Amino acid sequence: MKMSAGLSRVWPAAVFLALFAGGAVLQALAMRRTDLGVAYVFVLGLEAVLAFAFSVAIFGESASLGRAAAVVLIVAGIMLLRLT
Repeated sequence: MKMSAGLSRVWPAAVFLALFAGGAVLQALAMRRTDLGVAYVFVLGLEAVLAFAFSVAIFGESASLGRAAAVVLIVAGIMLLRLT
């Protein structure tokens, strides 16, 4: 979304919208197999982890120890939620 400059650039906006739609479809399919709370938290956590990874890899944003620890906690929380 950042590369689309507020959805004003056509190709980055199209990629963003396609990924958004694909994520919504995957979330809907996941909700057919598991509880709403588990699927929704999993998707939100996955979005947060991917946003962090892309921000570091593509935009060169900082990956401090605190931010990396927060991502590890998110992943651990998702795993714990899935196992219970």
